[in-house]
Amino acid sequence: MSTPLVGIIMGSQSDLKVMSKAAEILEKLDVPFEVTVVSAHRTPHRMVEYASAADAKGLKVIIAGAGGAAHLPGMVASLTVLPVIGVPVKSSNSIDGWDSVLSILQMPAGVPVATVALDNAANAGILAAQIVATADDKLKKRIAGYKKELEQKVMLSVEALNEKGYRELI
Repeated sequence: MSTPLVGIIMGSQSDLKVMSKAAEILEKLDVPFEVTVVSAHRTPHRMVEYASAADAKGLKVIIAGAGGAAHLPGMVASLTVLPVIGVPVKSSNSIDGWDSVLSILQMPAGVPVATVALDNAANAGILAAQIVATADDKLKKRIAGYKKELEQKVMLSVEALNEKGYRELI
């Protein structure tokens, strides 16, 4: 496998069901990535090592998912020059996910974290690929193809709605 360009990290393995969606998008777009668990609270030294070494090992973007207090994306962003995309995860100890959303969204000036919707790691994967594509024209074309597929899916649903009517599609 090629050198990973995107790091996908999460606070615990229980976040993998959500975070795997970023991996699936990156696989579809043929963007090399790595996936690991890095807890801001339970393995803070590992978090510092991961974030500090990410640029030197060739990563271009980090996707960080976390639930509850969700400190991982912001702490990683404070330790690296790379763009960090935060994925708020609705966890078992979460306040309906809002605690995670606000923890990732409300970063202080100087430590930005791009934040996607609750449990929407797929969008984080797309955004990471778009960031990497700023220096990769072939990847830009693959992303354009992916977006064309999305358009075609919508147009198929338009046709089905026109042919069958709304009552049959409910």
